[in-house]
Amino acid sequence: MKLLLTGCTGFIGRELIPLLIKEGHSLTVISRQSKGKLKAIANDPSINVIQMNSAKSSSWDKEEIQDSLKNCEGIINLAGEPIAEKRWTNDHCKEITNSRIKTTKNLIKNLRNLRQPPKVLINASAIGFYGSHPQTEFNEEDSQGDDFLANLCKEWESIAKNKPRATRLLIVRIGIVLAKDGGALGKMLPIFRAGLGGPIGDGKQWMSWIHRTDLCNLINESVKNSAWSGVVNGVAPNPVRMNEFSNSLGQALGRPSLLSVPGPILKLILGDGARVVLEGQNVQPQRLNKLKFKYSFPKINVAFKAILT
Repeated sequence: MKLLLTGCTGFIGRELIPLLIKEGHSLTVISRQSKGKLKAIANDPSINVIQMNSAKSSSWDKEEIQDSLKNCEGIINLAGEPIAEKRWTNDHCKEITNSRIKTTKNLIKNLRNLRQPPKVLINASAIGFYGSHPQTEFNEEDSQGDDFLANLCKEWESIAKNKPRATRLLIVRIGIVLAKDGGALGKMLPIFRAGLGGPIGDGKQWMSWIHRTDLCNLINESVKNSAWSGVVNGVAPNPVRMNEFSNSLGQALGRPSLLSVPGPILKLILGDGARVVLEGQNVQPQRLNKLKFKYSFPKINVAFKAILT
């Protein structure tokens, strides 16, 4: 299948792109960087890279992008600035919002102008849709929360739903993605390897996570399988509390995990963004279970073992 990818040159894309190539798909990748600077795909002649800022509407007027839209059969849109890596200043909140909302608006606007739109659109969202809560268990049938991330995800998903009628849409609400070369785990590993790791906050908050391989496999399956539509929670079936997460990681590394990171320190670093880590949410993949998706890494200790060996 001819696929157009946005937001797929970072942490998730490093594993997703090789998988899609292995599956025999033809890829056109939209990136703000030139192909030469994209280490994972720089030397792959089979991948076409269009350098542009997808959040700018004028960028979509390029002849190259218009031709790619007309010829593509499917789109994977994972565009978005990282959520919990910087303090939530007003400027950073605008970056978080614009990178998702403007890109998706531009994409949908251009798709609706096509005589023959693509067969499928896989659009990212986040489990932040549900808001943060220490006890409540969420699944795809639950309504949105009422904080910044929940409102952002609602708007993001609403825009994606304006896709052409002929295009099948799957929205993936992604949890904490685990791999050693980036994301939350990538930042935690040096600390834990030094024996200085431990739970963040009181350790009782839920961590709804997914191994990157499982996330890439479910995206790949959703491209191929016409039964996959609507919304799925991109999380493993066994969320854990922060204490268990930290203990399992310490055990996998053969290191203690005794030193906690106080909540006020994290709030000082991340501001309102600390809520994502300090409160968490227990999110279940109800629809993925119904779709009979087979996880390679359903439990946290199995995931850590695979990642760290």
